[in-house]
Formats: sequence, C-alpha cells, structure tokens
Amino acid sequence: MDDKTIPLKALPDEIKNMLEKKKPKWEIDQFGRTLFEQIAECVFIIGMDLRYLAANRQALNLLGYDEHEIVGMNVSDVVSSGELPDQQVIREDETNIYERILKRKDGSLIHVEIGTSLVSDEHGSPAYIQSIVRDISERKATEKFLKRNGRILSVISEATARLFRSPNIESRISEMLESLGYALDVFSCVIFEIENFSGYPQVKIQHSWVEQNISHFDVQASIQPFVKRIISEPDAVLSEVIAGKTEDIPEYSFLALPVQGTLGSQGFLGIFDRKNSLAWVLPEFDVVQTATNLIGAALQRIHYEETIRVNEFRNHAILNAFPDLLIRIDSDGFILDYSSSPNHPLFIHRDMITGKKLIETWPEEIVMKILGDENKNLFSAPHWWEEFQLPFSSSFYESRLHPINSREALIIIRDITDIIHLNEMKTDFLNRASHELRTPLTAAILMTDLIQQGGTDEEQQEYWGVLKNELNRQKILIDRLLMAGRLESGMLKLESTPLDLIPVLEESMQAVKPIANKKKINLILNTPQRPVNVLGENGALQQVFINLINNAGKFSPEGKSITINVSFSNDSVDVSIVDQGMGIGPEAIPHLFEKFYRAKNVTAAEIPGSGIGLYIVKTIVEELGGKIDVESELNRGTTLIVHLRPAPN
Repeated sequence: MDDKTIPLKALPDEIKNMLEKKKPKWEIDQFGRTLFEQIAECVFIIGMDLRYLAANRQALNLLGYDEHEIVGMNVSDVVSSGELPDQQVIREDETNIYERILKRKDGSLIHVEIGTSLVSDEHGSPAYIQSIVRDISERKATEKFLKRNGRILSVISEATARLFRSPNIESRISEMLESLGYALDVFSCVIFEIENFSGYPQVKIQHSWVEQNISHFDVQASIQPFVKRIISEPDAVLSEVIAGKTEDIPEYSFLALPVQGTLGSQGFLGIFDRKNSLAWVLPEFDVVQTATNLIGAALQRIHYEETIRVNEFRNHAILNAFPDLLIRIDSDGFILDYSSSPNHPLFIHRDMITGKKLIETWPEEIVMKILGDENKNLFSAPHWWEEFQLPFSSSFYESRLHPINSREALIIIRDITDIIHLNEMKTDFLNRASHELRTPLTAAILMTDLIQQGGTDEEQQEYWGVLKNELNRQKILIDRLLMAGRLESGMLKLESTPLDLIPVLEESMQAVKPIANKKKINLILNTPQRPVNVLGENGALQQVFINLINNAGKFSPEGKSITINVSFSNDSVDVSIVDQGMGIGPEAIPHLFEKFYRAKNVTAAEIPGSGIGLYIVKTIVEELGGKIDVESELNRGTTLIVHLRPAPN
C-alpha cells in the first residue's frame, strides 16, 4: 500500500458505519451504460472504500485490464503516487484534479491527469466516486524534452557568450565542448577535420573534451573507421552504434555533424554517448545542430581573426620594407596614420605623430605645396611635387598625394637625395667626357688646317706628329670609357685563374719602357722569389700595372727611379709601385679613384690625362677579388699598393 493511501479504518466514523451497513454497489440503466461505454474519456467508478466498482472500455484499454480483473481492486494498486482523493474524503459537489502516475497491468507506468467528483444517492449520502482520467504522457514527455532542450540551450547560450567575450576564442572551444557534453549527457565531444591530401585520409582532432573518468578513450581511433563514409557524404549526418573495447564502455553511439562556417574545410562535430541515445527526435537534433552552427561561427571567427592577423603582419612587413614615408591625412590636415622605415631620414614613431596636424610638423608653405591648390579643402586630384628640402634635413624629397576619397588622402614622401647626386654625377661625367674628347679633337682639327695651309717639311712633320698623338689620345680615352662602361654594366666578366705574376710585371715594364727612357727614368723590379703565383687574368693585370707604372712615370721628374716591389702578407700578394714624383695632397686621396677626378697639383702642372685610368684600375682589381691602397706625401712621391689573392698551392 502506498504511504499516502488512507486505510479504511482511518475513514470518519459516519462513513465507516455507512459502508459496513451497506456494501458498495454501482447500478445504472441501459441508456446510462451505453453512454458510459461510449464516452471518449477514461472513466473509473470508485466505491467509498476506495476500491474500483467499474471502468469503461477506454479506461480498461489504458490500464490493460479486463473489467472483472479491476472490479474490487484497491485504488492504491493502480495509483503509484498518492491516492484519490488526495488524503481527503471527497465532500458532496466537490471536484478535484490531480496529476498522478498509474501502473499498468504489465508494470509500465503512465502519466495521467485525474479529475474526481463525489456522487450522492437519492438521500444525499455519498454513494461513490467518479474519476475521469486523461493520458498526459505525451505532454509530460514534451515538457521533459522542452526542459532538457531549454537547459541545453541555456548552457550553449552561456558558453557561447563566454566564448565570444574571450580575447582568445580558440582557447575556449574545449570549454564549450565540455558544457555541451554535460548538457547532452554524453561522455565526449570533439571538433575534427579530415586531411585528405594523401592516399590514406587521416583524422585530425582540433579540439576535444572527454569525460574525466574515461580519459583513456581514444577519440581519433574511434573516428578513423568512418572516414571514408564521412568523406563520401561530407554534408550528411553520420550516426553509428559501436561495440566498446573496455568494461566501462561496452557499447557507445557516435554522431558526426558537419560544422557550417568553416570556409569549405571538412570540419565536423563528433559526439559520443554510452547508450544509443543519439537516435534523437528532430527537435532534439535541431538543438544539437544549433550548437554545431554556433561552434562553426566561432571557428569561422577564429579563421577571420587569423586571416586579419596574417594580413596585418604582412602589411606591416611590406610597410616596414617600403623605403618611403607614408602619411594618411584627412581634409582638415590631421595625420590619421604615419608609417616609415626606421632608416628614413624623417622617421618618427607613429604614436608620437598620429593625431597631430601635418602643419604642426612641417612648415606651412611646404605643406601647402604638398597638398596642391586643388586639394586645399577636399581631396579631388593626385598631386606630385618634386625636389624640396625641409629646414631640419639636408636630404632632398619628392611628394606624391593620392586621394583615397574626398576626405582622406595618402601622401608618399620619397628621399631622392641619391637620385639627385646620381644626376649630378651623370651631368659631371658628360661634361668631363665631352671636355676630354673635345680637347684632342680640337687639336687634331687645328693640325689638319695647318697641314692644308702648307709649310716647310719640318713644320709638316711636326703637324703630322701632333695630329697622330692627339688621335691616339682620343682613341685611348674612348677605349677606357668603353671599358668603364662594360665593367659597370657587368658585361665584362674577368675569370681568375692561377698564373705567375712576375712575367706580367716584366711585360708591363717593357711596355712602359720607351716612355720612361725619354725621361731617363729607371724601372726596378724587386721580388723575393720566382715564381709568384696569384689568382688573376693576364690581360687585365697587364692593363692595371701598365696604367700604374705609366702614371708613376708621368708624375716623376727626369732621372728618377720607379721601383716595383713584390712582397707577401698573411692573405695576399702585394705589389707596390713607388715613384719619386710630386705626390698627392691628403684631401685628394679619397677621390683619387673617381671617374675624371684629377688632383689640383696635377692640373696646375698641366700634366695630360683623362682622370679615368685609376677608376678602371680599381674596378679591375676589385673584380679579381683584390684591393688597392694609396700612400702619398706632397713633393715626396707616391706609393700605390695592389693586393692580389695568392693561388692555392
């Protein structure tokens, strides 16, 4: 007997006496009986001793009993929670409605709603209780489902809110999976991808949660058998029941749902349950799909944030590598962004300059010229201003303004100092080359005119000699200019091979000897050994030493000596050409190997030369992997030292 059932002896004395005098009996005419049987509701007639007197067909079908089985049965044998009436004796004209659980004949339970009313006899005395029962099991299941789904949605909503509030979404994905797992009452939730780049696709777990007491569960191995099926239908839902391999999980269910919003990647939500409870009804599945979509949105946001981060990093790298100064400015003159390489002459950290007006940083007249007359109020047209200087910088700049829209523009400030210097060098080169070429050409034309005018044999011979010398001088200059051009453009490539340096020096001295003999200059070669093997190119080295020895002869007084000394240092073979000439001033030495440069004392002494020979010498020596140094003192001579690479033994 249920704890809440009132035993018969507990009834009030007046009812108990009435029941003892009169056994409960339920009688009804034929019309009433027909109505009783055909009513759609389940109707029970209960005696005052709380035993069933009758039940219509619907009531019998609900409980699974025949009428003879239920008549006389105590209400407490059917009502498993409470009795009817609810611990009270029903008074006349009173009706009560309760929710109870009834026990069927087969032992199963069913949720019902019971309405009871007391029926009196013709004397007004309680005769029996009429109970109308409605099956509310579906409503109860729906309420349970709604509560469960509400709990799941609440958990998902809270977890999603925490997820999207977090500065690091990826670190909170596993926490969301844990919340989802507890809400669904499953033991594992995972986000996984399938790498299909090789012949054997592999499962890649991105995020996972497994119930702590079964942490040994191998998620990846459990998914791997279904990879081919998942790949074949990537947009379908996979649901499988799998035999477990451990005592605590003898059997489990696996559900795989495609995660939407992962930008085309094969992302899935995997759910594992101990029971086969994953065969959910559609509304339950919709809740899980909602959770899946929220996770997909989070993963997509991670992807977007990573893309933005990579793009920002790439853009910063490009801007840092960009040699120019970039200024984004609005039409009111405020600097919105400021970016430049730390090596730029105008570099200022963006935090120090952003938000200020450009006119507060640079002079107003320069800012106005950078903007241009057409862009004073709104940005309407590109504007380019070439070659300007700022008061605090010695560099030269050009500016280019490009409108982004009518309210914003990008200003590019480029340092063109090197370009201006290069243009100056080109102009200087053209002027000097023209001068050097024009001088012998003018002399040659003059000699031609004198020859045409006639003269004595001696005069004619002198004119022809000068003409020949000037033409040769022009030829040498043109050859040197062509060689300098080939060396600068990389068209002339010198291949270094092992060779004996001594024959090269002797042949170079022999080539210069006729000129030296005219000034009675003695050429001396000092070498500690023979052979002296170096890495070089025979013709190039001859040109180097012929040029250097010839220069030493030009700048040496008559009767002096030029000494060529060969020596060895730790990593080079050194050749010194020592003269006893006029020497070079210290201010001229840094410029000695520049094209067309000639020291002032050489120019004053009117010693002929183009100023390009030493430039060619230095270029050849460096092309061969060596270097050249100068030691000189005015009126005490000059020493040029060529350092060459020794040949390996």
